Amino acid sequence: MRQIVLDTETTGIDPKQGHRIIEIGCVELINRKLTGNHFHVYINPERIVEAEAIEVHGITNEYLADKPKFREVQEGFINFIKGAQLVIHNAPFDVGFMDHEFQLVNSINPVKTHEICTVLDTLTLARELHPGQKNNLDALCKRYGIDNSHRELHGALLDSEILADVYLLMTGGQTDLNLSGKKASENNEDQSTSIQRLDSNRKAFKIIQASADELEQHNARLKLIEDSSGSCIWRQPH
Repeated sequence: MRQIVLDTETTGIDPKQGHRIIEIGCVELINRKLTGNHFHVYINPERIVEAEAIEVHGITNEYLADKPKFREVQEGFINFIKGAQLVIHNAPFDVGFMDHEFQLVNSINPVKTHEICTVLDTLTLARELHPGQKNNLDALCKRYGIDNSHRELHGALLDSEILADVYLLMTGGQTDLNLSGKKASENNEDQSTSIQRLDSNRKAFKIIQASADELEQHNARLKLIEDSSGSCIWRQPH
């Protein structure tokens, strides 16, 4: 399963008012693991960046003056994301800008994001998991214990890297469970064949049953895992 965690920065908030993309940042996940592959580019928007937007991301008109136009990077961008599932926080915003840029390149037969990718909106997932709470990226980092202290300004590549961590924790955390608490390289024996036996005279464990509310939250989490990855082993019959 190939997923691309994506973020953009723009000249303003509405492509219908002529605003454009000025930065694209993407990181690749395969089978829920970061591969190290990424796509990152700054883009000359062929218009001014609004002052309010510069306050958010710090990308100035002067910095963008010698950067490539979107039409010059479109092919490489499409090749990177094609066939993947895009993971985006507040996806309608970014997808709206992407489709607008595709339309400007070819108004007669433009590329459409939904024709080359599927899209998963992590803001929608977060609202389902944490209704009534703040679910912006900063709030989610705090909730899931992710250090984003280096995030003084928004940046597409940095935000996509942070979002990848948030997404993995929201939908099940790490995929390789190591009960020893050590990395495989730190263990002296093969974990698949190592057996640790419990003392037969140990006290019986206290059994605490899950409440109805806890069961409901558990089932909601399993559904999110199933929706995001296409399957969930805990929902399969045994």
